[in-house]
Amino acid sequence: MELSNRVKTLTASPTLAITAKAKELKANGYDVIGLGAGEPDFNTPEYIRDAAIKAMEAGHTKYTPTGGIPELKEAIRNKFLKDNALDYAPEEIIVTMGAKHALYSLFQVLLNKEDEVIIPTPYWVSYPEQVKLAEGNPVIVETEETNEFKLTKSALEKAITPKTKALIINSPSNPSGIIYSEEELKQIGEVCLQHDILIISDEIYEKLNYTDEAHVSIAGINPELKNQTVIINGVSKSHAMTGWRIGYAAGNKQIIKAMTNLASHSTSNPTSIAQYAAIAAYEADEAKVTEMKDIFAERLDVFYNLIREIPGIKCVKPKGAFYLFPNAIEAAKMNGFSSVEEWVTAILEEEKVAMVPGSGFGSPDNVRLSYALSMEEIKEAAKRIKRFVENH
Repeated sequence: MELSNRVKTLTASPTLAITAKAKELKANGYDVIGLGAGEPDFNTPEYIRDAAIKAMEAGHTKYTPTGGIPELKEAIRNKFLKDNALDYAPEEIIVTMGAKHALYSLFQVLLNKEDEVIIPTPYWVSYPEQVKLAEGNPVIVETEETNEFKLTKSALEKAITPKTKALIINSPSNPSGIIYSEEELKQIGEVCLQHDILIISDEIYEKLNYTDEAHVSIAGINPELKNQTVIINGVSKSHAMTGWRIGYAAGNKQIIKAMTNLASHSTSNPTSIAQYAAIAAYEADEAKVTEMKDIFAERLDVFYNLIREIPGIKCVKPKGAFYLFPNAIEAAKMNGFSSVEEWVTAILEEEKVAMVPGSGFGSPDNVRLSYALSMEEIKEAAKRIKRFVENH
C-alpha cells in the first residue's frame, strides 16, 4: 500500500537510532554508556507523584476540557506571572500532550503549503520534520560556532522572503545549550516585528540555566513582542516529568483557539491524571527544581573540562539544558574517519559509548553528549572517548 507523501519526507530521528543500537548492545551483555538521553535521569519528585495518586483516588480519571483543566491553566498563568512577568488569559493558553505536541499543533494550524519557517542551526531534530508535516518549508540558517551558535540580526534578515511565516528560537538550546541575551533577543524581535513574522519561542529548558542571569523570554521584552510570540514550554525537563506528557503553548488567542479545535479532533485532551500532577509541580516551591539544576551544573563543569582535554575536540561551554555539543571533526579525521557520523559509530562499537551525531541537528561536524547520567558514568564515558581518540 502506498504511503502518504507527507510521511515520505520524514527522516529517522538520530537520537532514537543511536539509542536503539545502544540498547541492542546492552541486551547482548555489553557495558554501554549512553550519552543520547534527552531527559533528566531523576525520578519525578514524590510530591508530584502523590498528587497523581490523589487525583486518581478522587476520580479525576475522565475526559477533561480539550485545552486543559482550568486549575492547570491557572497554575500556568501564575507561573508566567512569577517567572516571566507575563500575563496570559486562560483562552491564551492550551495544555498539550508534551511540548512536542504543542509545536506540532502550532505548525498544523499556522502553515499553508510552502510557507517558510526559519530554523537556525543547530536545531532540535523535530523542528524541520514537523514543518514538513504541515506542508511548510524549513529554511535552515547556519550559525557560527565562534558566535556560540547564535542567530544574528543580519543572518535572519538575509533568510526572509515573502513566504516567511515564522521563526523558531530555542533558548536555552537543545543541542548547544546556548542562551540568548535580552539584547540579542530584542534585535531578533525587531526584525520579526518589521516583517510580521511569528516568533515561536521554545523555552522547555528555561529552568536549566546555569548563569547568574535570569531567564529572558522574548515575549517579555515588550507588549509588541508578546503579541508576536507563541511560547512553548512544559514540565518535562524542569520537573523530570518527560513520561507524563504535559506541555503547553501561550500566545494569540486566535492561534490558541485553532490549536484547541485541532486537538478536539485528534487527541481530545491531555491525560487527566498528569494534569493534576502538573498543578502540584507548579504550586510547590522550587527546591527540587533547584536541587536538580545544581547537580546538572556540577556535572557540566566536570564533563566540559574532561571533553576539552581530548585531542581534536573543541567545545563551546553551554549555559543551559543538559548537553555538550563539541566539534569533533578534527578528532574524527585524526582517527581516519571522513565524518563525525562514522567516528561516533566506531566509538559505540569499540568503546561502547553512545553519542548522537550532529548531522541530525544540522551540524554534521558536531556531536551531542548528554550529561543526564551519573558523575561516575560521565567520567568513564570521557575516559573511553579519550582512549579511542589517542589509540587510533
